[in-house]
Amino acid sequence: MTSNESVQPPAIPVLLGVFALLSLLFTGAIFGFFYAWICSTMWGLDAADPKVAIAAMQAMNASVRNAVFAPAFFGTPVVLFATAILAWVATYRRAALLFILAGLVYFFGGIVLTFNVNVPMNEALALIEIPPSPAEAQQIWQDYSAPWQVWNITRTIASGLALLLTGSAILTLRK
Repeated sequence: MTSNESVQPPAIPVLLGVFALLSLLFTGAIFGFFYAWICSTMWGLDAADPKVAIAAMQAMNASVRNAVFAPAFFGTPVVLFATAILAWVATYRRAALLFILAGLVYFFGGIVLTFNVNVPMNEALALIEIPPSPAEAQQIWQDYSAPWQVWNITRTIASGLALLLTGSAILTLRK
């Protein structure tokens, strides 16, 4: 019997395993979501007619607020912090710290960044009526797309780091 098994209630290892996998699933899902915007969605919109790109982005921004997206976006730090608590109780201190760090990285680099930068940009774009002038539409799209992508890359890196930290935490549970 290891020291971890002797000091914890029997349900803790099972819950820790379940929550560790949920942590991996949630961080993987949100990283994949942000990553897909980098390597397909925004490149496709940048290649489209600017009027189409503006209308499509307005529609996507309106549709992303849904019950399928919300658990990964909002739930990731909750699951990571819950997993950290379970790891701490099970005396996996290193894993607990890695799960906490993953939660903090995603919380600030994903959620806080999104609400302070990307959401205001999306709300401003939502108020724009698509101009009849192709040149004006092109300028609106360029002014929006370039900075939006920089901040999306930033939150993709943050969520990717959170995913790596989560994987590292899970690896430390095997010791």
